[in-house]
Amino acid sequence: MKIAVIGAGAMGSLYGALLAEAGEDVCLVDIWEDHVSSVNRRGLIVSSDDGDRAVPLRAVTGAAGLGPVDLILVFVKSYSTGEAARTALGLLGENTMVLTLQNGIGNVEQLGAILGPERVLAGTSAFGGTMLGPGHIRHAGSGPTMLGEISGQSTPRLEELAGVFLRAGLQPSVSDNIEGVLWTKLIVNVGINALTALTRIKNGQLLEIPELESVMDMAVAEAVAVAVKKNIKLVSHPLDHVKGIARATGGNISSMRQDVEKGRATEIDVINGAVDREGTSLGIPTPVNRVLAMLIKGLSTSIKEDSW
Repeated sequence: MKIAVIGAGAMGSLYGALLAEAGEDVCLVDIWEDHVSSVNRRGLIVSSDDGDRAVPLRAVTGAAGLGPVDLILVFVKSYSTGEAARTALGLLGENTMVLTLQNGIGNVEQLGAILGPERVLAGTSAFGGTMLGPGHIRHAGSGPTMLGEISGQSTPRLEELAGVFLRAGLQPSVSDNIEGVLWTKLIVNVGINALTALTRIKNGQLLEIPELESVMDMAVAEAVAVAVKKNIKLVSHPLDHVKGIARATGGNISSMRQDVEKGRATEIDVINGAVDREGTSLGIPTPVNRVLAMLIKGLSTSIKEDSW
């Protein structure tokens, strides 16, 4: 299968490497020139508990002349989804699939509006990756890759994709409720990301500080109320699920905390901000998520100002 990975950060690079090692024809597409140059020069260096290995990969800063491809795998930050979709236009063939494994909600709709909703599949990843430097990532953990058609149907292309991911060791699981899967992951991020970014603590510490655990409870409750109003089927006990993830990733530094500390833009608008927007449109109060979103935006702005 010919695959283009748009957004070759830690996760995009990791998926690209594993797919390439399984024999797929993979090209990474990313605007970070040093990363692209390093991958082309020496391969992608993947570090893990088993040591380091170099994975031969092609990487480019633009998609001109690359298409058409069979699969476009979208791993950019959510605020770059529109730009990624426009890049992907030049990669489309008659049967090209577009799979988003991004955080938050709204990415499916953005991709579908530009590339055609019939092309788009969605999913979530429980893999862990860390960018160590240009052309160098750490494979920090593995877990299921959930895949699904937006319609919930089982289709030949979905089964084909699951087979490709299985051969690559990406632990695919096909869901007939991918919207529920996306919202379940969203609610995990709602409960963990902003709070850890604001307090500069690790995920598991949220459960050791009663005041922060209470804020988590309230933020999650608002998100669940919105999902219920939208008739979205979640895991049976969403709050227990969020706290279980916080414990299981207790030593992790959340991606939003990393973004804030490095002065990068965050995905708050598609996480807590999205819950607030959806709640407002449905008449459901979401004050905790609104405040968390405003605090992250304020913190991000203050950090940028301090760096001038």
